[in-house]
Parts: sequence; C-alpha cells; structure tokens
Amino acid sequence: MESKIKDGNTDFLFDCVLKLKTREECYAFFEDLCTIPEIKAMAQRAVVAKLLSEKTVYNDIVAKTGASTATISRVNRSLSYGTGGYSVIFDRQE
Repeated sequence: MESKIKDGNTDFLFDCVLKLKTREECYAFFEDLCTIPEIKAMAQRAVVAKLLSEKTVYNDIVAKTGASTATISRVNRSLSYGTGGYSVIFDRQE
C-alpha cells in the first residue's frame, strides 16, 4: 500500500525525530514544532491505542483519558486496519 504522507518534507521530519535521544530533547523539539493541543491530542491517541491493545473497554478509556468515543473508535480503526505502527512501538516497550 502506498503511504498517503510520504514525501520529502515528511522524510525530513521523521529524520529529525530519529535524531532525538532523550525525553527532554523530545519535549523541546515537539513543543517548538507543535501547539500544546496538538501534542496533547497525539499523546491522548497513543494512550488510547495502548489501552485498546490491552483490551480495555471504551467506558474505562473515556474515564482514564477523557477521549471521546469518536476518538477511541478512530484509534481502534487504526489498530485494526492501519499500518501496524502502534504495534511496533508497543512490542518494543515490553
């Protein structure tokens, strides 16, 4: 499947991210790059994905994260039909 986001600009962004070495460097880079709401939204989706991968039910995810059921559903579709990016990260965390 052809990526919908792959281009030179995205390659540059991802190359930048791959050069970050510490959590503090990540905080500094992402706070410069994104708005606070953008960072919070990405963080929330990552936590929702982790909870879904652990078979947590929607109501508990809403309570733990404050995510809407629409966001949870969207993340669930990515887990089920996406490119497997969440799985790569979660497998490496364990």
